[in-house]
Amino acid sequence: MSTEERRRTIRPAGGEDHDDLQALARDTIDACYRGFLGDEAVGRFIGSGASDAHVRSHLERGDVHCLIQDGRIIGFSILDGPTIDLMMVDPDCHRRGLGRLLLRHAEATLLVQYPAIRLESFADNAAANSFYEACGWSRGGQLEGEGPAKVEFTRSGADD
Repeated sequence: MSTEERRRTIRPAGGEDHDDLQALARDTIDACYRGFLGDEAVGRFIGSGASDAHVRSHLERGDVHCLIQDGRIIGFSILDGPTIDLMMVDPDCHRRGLGRLLLRHAEATLLVQYPAIRLESFADNAAANSFYEACGWSRGGQLEGEGPAKVEFTRSGADD
């Protein structure tokens, strides 16, 4: 194990993480979602405070797990029942195996409790969708609803 890997931990989030988690969510949405949602939609979403409210509500419920490196939150996941509700990694830290590490932690946490787990992704988020497929998730159909199209991914304990 490298020194860098030893400096990484995943732990439940606490109230003291609130501001850092919200900032990371806003920064990730700003940097990564414009390509498929557009500048106007991203600006409107961040400006509405919806992202902040989503993180806050799950933090209060104890559903958030932080990926820490060198004492700094560089990623987080929100686990809600059998669903990986949200997973974000600092855009400056992409392509270093951190998303895979965070995803594997979420899978291990949920598959102990549920025989099958799920997540949703924007249909046009090619990078995320390719990542989930490369990590062994099965892509399902497009989900109905308002807003940008989403697809469902599933995984079961039998998939390993």
